[in-house]
Amino acid sequence: MSSAALSAPRYATRETDERFTALIGPHRQPLLRYVRSLLPSDPQRAEDAVQETLLRAWLASPTGSGSRRADGFQPGLPWLCTVARNVVIDWSRRDGVRPALPTAYLPETAAVADDQARVVDRTHLVELLAPLSRPHREVLVYTYLLGCSGPDTALALGIPTGTVKSRLHHAMRDLRRSAAYSRECA
Repeated sequence: MSSAALSAPRYATRETDERFTALIGPHRQPLLRYVRSLLPSDPQRAEDAVQETLLRAWLASPTGSGSRRADGFQPGLPWLCTVARNVVIDWSRRDGVRPALPTAYLPETAAVADDQARVVDRTHLVELLAPLSRPHREVLVYTYLLGCSGPDTALALGIPTGTVKSRLHHAMRDLRRSAAYSRECA
């Protein structure tokens, strides 16, 4: 057999397609009912899970384009239900890693108010940090705004970790004094 024949995809003939449909057809509705019981709030996703299950059954069958099975494997309803359950579990695990935010929870207001609040916050932050020396500002920005640890801040600024701790202490002390002075003047 040539390498081109090995790499060429197998296409279903009408006969194999009809045999597979005859084999799976009686199981489609019970399988759909089962998957809908697993996903009661999302019928479209249940349909997708059934389609994925049937695709896997096709690939596992001797007529499918997957590995040929000499044992005459014929997927029955229990096997299809197991595959469907595994598909649903795989999808829920995947969604757990990348949770989707339903549109019902998205804010209906425009993001303009958020942008305005950010500008106000940024302006206030600049006013608070302005009286500090540049080294103190740098340490505060890396530690509190960027969330870097002491050693990471030290590495980024090229200074020892002890110096980061000292500058952070003095910067916080100066901020407290500045805030207290602002309250007295107000």
